[in-house]
Amino acid sequence: MRAIQITEFGGPEVLVPAELPDPEPGPDGFLVEVSRSGVNYADTHQAENSYLAAASLPMVPGAEIAGRAADGRRVVGMVSGGGYAQRAVADPGMTFEIPEGVSDEAALALLVQGATAWVLLRKNVRMEAGESVVVHAAAGGVGTLAVQLAKAFGAGRVIAVASSAAKRDLALELGADTAVDSAAPDMTTALIEANGGKRVDAVLDMVGGRVTDESLRSLAPFGRLAFYGMASREQPSPVKLPSLMRFSTTVSGMWLPHARTLPGDVVGDAMAEMFAMVAEGRLRPVLGETYPLSEARRAHEDLRARATIGKLTLDPSK
Repeated sequence: MRAIQITEFGGPEVLVPAELPDPEPGPDGFLVEVSRSGVNYADTHQAENSYLAAASLPMVPGAEIAGRAADGRRVVGMVSGGGYAQRAVADPGMTFEIPEGVSDEAALALLVQGATAWVLLRKNVRMEAGESVVVHAAAGGVGTLAVQLAKAFGAGRVIAVASSAAKRDLALELGADTAVDSAAPDMTTALIEANGGKRVDAVLDMVGGRVTDESLRSLAPFGRLAFYGMASREQPSPVKLPSLMRFSTTVSGMWLPHARTLPGDVVGDAMAEMFAMVAEGRLRPVLGETYPLSEARRAHEDLRARATIGKLTLDPSK
């Protein structure tokens, strides 16, 4: 089968097309003929072995797939590697049937990015109706869905942060109340000004570095910052516990696999709600470019350069 294989850690250049044997499902898995492979920012960290879970070589990257099972069902699912390929092994517990009227690309947008946005809002910042919510990287896969979900969940004001006028315009089109340039020299001041001079209630942050530091300083008493990525690859300053008490603020982290350890089926609940919202026209997954599988390197280059909008996918047939 056609696949992308990594034999040494590094940047996008380590993503190399290869012909490999089909994977063999174990007793708890099943084979999926992959129509689209999802690309996540976390994949760029995995390629250089800087992600939360250590990787081993050689490996086929990719954590999400959409395609057909042997019984003909259209499915979307999270996989423990192997997604950048024509065939992959899926886990029934992390696989969802794609309803009619939802494309494979849209289902992939909901699977990781949508579920991430849902969990951030519902479980991390526990957004209440009327609160202000800042969404960094608002034109990305998570950001475009977080903007819409925050409005649907009753946010009083959604402040989108993005790196270009086109991206900020997209966020406004999706329902953000205002937009801020991610290059603002002082993010604290920019966010407070965008909130009408008031400090903000919640921040969804996947940037890191000074953006995290300055966003934290923009929080109102009992404000919450949820940290779920570090696109800048810059460490934020250490959080000082007395400062949290002094300003009554909360900082949390989120890694989606941990949602599987919660009581009930949190990811399943998120997918069911979002599938229904898409079917009703209340949620629009923003679909970015579909790259040939052979050009996975270019997809990673574009993603790291912040040159993309929406959900990126790979076409394993090319």
